[in-house]
Amino acid sequence: MHMILTFSEQLRLINERSAAFRTAVAASPSLDIQMTTHPARTLFDHVQHVGMGRRKAAAIVTAGPADGPPEESAWGGSRGAPRERDALLAWWLESVEHLASVLREAGPDRGCWTWWADSPSPQTSGAWARRQLHEIAVHTYDVQLTGGAPQPIPEKIALDGFDDCQFTLCATTVAWPHDPAIVEYHTTEGRSWRLRLSHDGAQVAHLAPAAGEDADAADASARGTASDLVLYFYGRKTLDSLESEGDRRIFDQLAAWDPSV
Repeated sequence: MHMILTFSEQLRLINERSAAFRTAVAASPSLDIQMTTHPARTLFDHVQHVGMGRRKAAAIVTAGPADGPPEESAWGGSRGAPRERDALLAWWLESVEHLASVLREAGPDRGCWTWWADSPSPQTSGAWARRQLHEIAVHTYDVQLTGGAPQPIPEKIALDGFDDCQFTLCATTVAWPHDPAIVEYHTTEGRSWRLRLSHDGAQVAHLAPAAGEDADAADASARGTASDLVLYFYGRKTLDSLESEGDRRIFDQLAAWDPSV
C-alpha cells in the first residue's frame, strides 16, 4: 500500500533532516571544501544556496495564490549568508525554522504558486512542505558525501521522496518526444511505480501486479533501495548503482528530457 507522509510528519522530518544537515556542516574541516556533487560550489556556497531556497519557499507559501514566485526582495536573496561558521549555522537554523513556522501557520491546503502546474501534485502549501523535506534530505546527503561519511536517506523519507519524484517531478501533460515506452521502478522495500511515456505526456501509477493491474510488459525497469532510487533520480548516483533491465536508452532520454522547453 502506498502511503504518503502526513503534513505533521513532513514538518517533523524537515526539522530532523535540517538538524542532520547542520551536523554534517559543523563536522566539516573547512567551509571552503569543494562539494563532491557540485564541484563549482564550496561548502559555504552550498549552505547559502540551500538556505536561500528555504527562505524563497517560505515567501512563496506566505504569498499564497499567485501567477509567479515573489520578488527576491521578499526573501532576502540578495543579502547572502554570514561567512563565519557559527553565524552560518545559526542562519541555517533560522532559515528552516522560518520555513517550518510559515508552513505550520498556512496548514496543508493553502493555494500557492508552484512550478509543477503540469503535474498531478496539488498547488498547495502541503505540496511545498513535501518538496522541502525531500530537497533538504538530498542536500544533507550532499554535505555528508563531501565530508566522507554519506548516509542513506532514511527509509520513510526516501519512500515518500521517490513517490514525490514520480508524481511531482516526472508526471506531466507535456508530450514525450520519443517513442512511447513503459518504465517501472521497484524498491527493495516493496513499493513499485509504473511510468507511461507517450504523446499524452508522462503518466504515473502505483504498481501492484498481484492485484491484477495492468500487465503490460515494461520496456525498461530499475530496482534498488528507495534511497538509491531517489539519489539516482536527483543525479547523485548512476544507473549502474541499481539493478536495471530493458532498454537503458530510455533512462538516458528521461534524464535529458526537460518538459518545460
